[in-house]
Amino acid sequence: MDKVIVAMSGGVDSSVAAAYLKEQGYKVIGLTFIMFSKNKTMDYKDKKAVEDAKSVANQIGIEHYTENITEDFHNEVIQDFIDQYKNARTPNPCVICNRKIKFDYLLKNTKELNADFMATGHYARIEEQENNRILLKKAIDKNKDQSYMLYRMSQKQLEHTIFPMGKFEKEKIREMAKKYKLKIHDKPDSQDICFIKNSNYIDFLENQSDDIGKPGPIIDINGNKLGEHNGLHNYTIGQRRGLGISKPYPLYVVDLDSENNTVVVGKNENVFSNSFYIENSNWIYYSELRKPIVVNCKIRYNSPEKLATVYPEENDLFKVVFKDEQRAITPGQSAVFYKNDYVLGGGIIK
Repeated sequence: MDKVIVAMSGGVDSSVAAAYLKEQGYKVIGLTFIMFSKNKTMDYKDKKAVEDAKSVANQIGIEHYTENITEDFHNEVIQDFIDQYKNARTPNPCVICNRKIKFDYLLKNTKELNADFMATGHYARIEEQENNRILLKKAIDKNKDQSYMLYRMSQKQLEHTIFPMGKFEKEKIREMAKKYKLKIHDKPDSQDICFIKNSNYIDFLENQSDDIGKPGPIIDINGNKLGEHNGLHNYTIGQRRGLGISKPYPLYVVDLDSENNTVVVGKNENVFSNSFYIENSNWIYYSELRKPIVVNCKIRYNSPEKLATVYPEENDLFKVVFKDEQRAITPGQSAVFYKNDYVLGGGIIK
């Protein structure tokens, strides 16, 4: 009997994943990560996650463990989030967390407990090629697909991973939760960044760092000063509201210059571009990319895919050129490349 470690957050998807894998004949062990608790004082979010996960584990009759990863989660994910904003970039912390924290710790526990696989409630699919390369695919439910958030996974991580929920529609998973009589079957899905209360990242950043929030000039694309801003973290590329500047035409944020602590604004047409560079790339479909490829590219989680060509450059950079201009290409976000349902790879927008 294959043994699988399931990351259980206390939510519906990971709970159903555990119950389903047990039903499929796996020996299932539940694992809940504690990510916000310091000095032996349990944070409310951790307490709720552990209580709900333990309840499900008891209900379906599996072992359940917890592991406190607060320090690494803070150092690798939260601190990176803060540092990116200091450099006028807009990060996606879930992308970093999945690669550096969740799946690294899951793999460590999988080895320590002599398990064969690790599993989560993510909406994605995995496919093994004849050459033993492991590929990442979109979920069946395209409205819930999370492959974008998983594009940084390594071959070693993918080799041991099962995504049981990727072949089901969300509605079916809710039905399965009721069939298994899980008490959390109607628990709402989590939508927010887990470490930010009420989605208010402005307050979070200002409370975390004294370096954030310094006022500076707002200038137009010709260098003319139009006003003052109250901290670069309050602005994002493409933003229109909240600039406090009156002009006969609408103004939009075109650039955030961290070196000079300056917000650059222009007309809507100035927010469009057809090319950009990525750094810190990760390739799944290929071991490496040596020649240009045509892809479908997403420049943020909720954006539609658009046709582009990816060109390898020097110093591990890649130039991405869209067929048509795209709005608000934002440094710090991830560009993820697809071919049909397959994730080719991606990188951080430079």
